[in-house]
Amino acid sequence: MNYRIEHDFLGELQIPSNTLYGIQTFRALQNFHISGTRFSDFPDFIQAFATVKKAAAMANMDLNVLPQEIGQAICSACDELLAGKWQDQFPIDCIQGGAGTSCNMNANEVIANRALELLGHQKGEYQFCHPNNHVNCSQSTNDSYPTSLHITLYGRILILRQACEALCDALAQKAREFDKVIKMGRTQLQDAVPMTLGMEFRSFEKSLRESIRHFDSACTLMLEVNMGATAIGTGICAPNGYASLCVQKLREITGLPFTLADDLISGTWDASSYVQVSGDLRRFAVKLSKICSDLRLMSSGPRAGLNEINLPRLQPGSSIMPGKVNPVIPEVVNQVCFDVIGKDATVAFAAEQGQLELNVMEPIIALSLFEGLERMKNAVNTLRELCINGITANEKHCRELAENSIGIVTALNPKIGYENSASVAKEALSTGASVYDLVLQRGLMTQEELEEALLPENMITTVK
Repeated sequence: MNYRIEHDFLGELQIPSNTLYGIQTFRALQNFHISGTRFSDFPDFIQAFATVKKAAAMANMDLNVLPQEIGQAICSACDELLAGKWQDQFPIDCIQGGAGTSCNMNANEVIANRALELLGHQKGEYQFCHPNNHVNCSQSTNDSYPTSLHITLYGRILILRQACEALCDALAQKAREFDKVIKMGRTQLQDAVPMTLGMEFRSFEKSLRESIRHFDSACTLMLEVNMGATAIGTGICAPNGYASLCVQKLREITGLPFTLADDLISGTWDASSYVQVSGDLRRFAVKLSKICSDLRLMSSGPRAGLNEINLPRLQPGSSIMPGKVNPVIPEVVNQVCFDVIGKDATVAFAAEQGQLELNVMEPIIALSLFEGLERMKNAVNTLRELCINGITANEKHCRELAENSIGIVTALNPKIGYENSASVAKEALSTGASVYDLVLQRGLMTQEELEEALLPENMITTVK
């Protein structure tokens, strides 16, 4: 293999001549063998860096601190990254020390070497286009990394939001389909009062739609960036007017309303926006996991469980029990939710550990949120496509459970009082007699009154 010699202030290294990355990326490859998850595994993060580097180059050219020819070559190299090229040139581990410097330098080196080729030079001839002097001009890892992270998270939150909207629409369709299916509502896993299966599915939908509004708020947070902060938020090494101009260029490139943080010092160390994104994701995960657990209970059986609904039969459920089919889709979604809840703790710890003027733990924040958002999006789509859309109701069985339940005695409270209702319920439980027969035997209501009161349809009201 042919090599070129590159140097930094630590010394010289041989770099494979066919790589666009350089010595600092190579050192990261030597130092960080942690997760096995590579920068290249997140093409949108690479594209976000390309967006930031292009915006910076455009602003620097306008401010006459970057020669036009070099700046245009940098922009062209960034455009190639935005088009999806050269992703294999980002091989470093996503978990790394240095507050993301390795990722930033990986981007700087790839863009610089590609710009050199476009200018007619050889890779590594940094006197013509330098990773630090030119590609990283007016920047630091401490503003380019978090800004790239914000851009990436904005897109990923939107993708999850779209998946959640589709899931809510599917739940709403099931709610309409099940509006006439009378069933028994339960509290503490005990019979409570009648409701419809449609009501239950509509409550699932409304709860998840409420979370979508929180995702919208999280997206808004990601539109505030600290570009121009450079090292700690003072803007050192950047020309006057650079910060505002660079954010303006970000808006032009992306079409998104990015704004500059009010205070660039706090904007550099404060990672609380990631905590909110993670918290909103955790909140959604808690709700979704609860719903999946309910689906598993409602479909339990088929002979010895609730058996109110049928989930799609997707695969045999046992290596020893013939005929068993498990609720595998709600189960896998439960597990994704558990993973997201655990990642939220990681994000919180990492955000808290941002000592003084910088949070050096952003790489683990980035990986936790990237994986959490991706897995949740996949889980939501899987739940909708392979489970929710195919659910059917066991309508007759649901109604029988409601009509034979002791819980319907609650509807008699206004007619015969709590004490009489409790006494009837106790005897019904101990003897197996029906509530209906006991009320008639005791002369507490006429048959006509009782039949009217105990119609499940008449016990279902919706508060306005």
